Amino acid sequence: MSKAFTKESNNDSSDEDVEPTLPALPAGGKNYITPDGFARLRGELKELVELDRPKVVEAVHWAASNGDRSENGDYIYGKKRLREIDRRVRFLIKRLEIAVVADPALHFGATQIFFGASVSYADSAGALRCVKIVGIDEANSSAGEVSWVSPIARTLLKAHQGDSLKLVMPDRVDEIEVLQVSYPPPADTTSLA
Repeated sequence: MSKAFTKESNNDSSDEDVEPTLPALPAGGKNYITPDGFARLRGELKELVELDRPKVVEAVHWAASNGDRSENGDYIYGKKRLREIDRRVRFLIKRLEIAVVADPALHFGATQIFFGASVSYADSAGALRCVKIVGIDEANSSAGEVSWVSPIARTLLKAHQGDSLKLVMPDRVDEIEVLQVSYPPPADTTSLA
């Protein structure tokens, strides 16, 4: 067989060409996402495709025209950055294809916890915590956003304001009480006319 049709493995190769795996979804589950999260992912994809990638391609083209590519840092870095951008673009396309946009404003005024709810609860020690249940791709724990498949969100979903629940954690079981449930108000479509 010709060497052109075989894939050689380098023992010193890094994981830079390995496709990232998608965060796990529950079996048979859907990839729920809020409208804001969907817009952010779509905006990131658009920026990568229309702005970042063309700039990097231009830089790689310029660096390639400078001659020897084996010791050309601009060329090597540019090709690496191009692979990173292409990997992220493929990831975003896959995530957007399977996304199910769920508008939490549909539950405005409800006291039951569904996707998109902002929930205040107290643990058994009396500590007050606030979380917002969002999609896997938009969760940000530093902003108090938790994925709908996280243990706390799975405990809270379908509960009502005032309910006492048992939160199972790896090292213990904690009793929590739901204090408040809120949703964003629906968009006012009458002011757009």
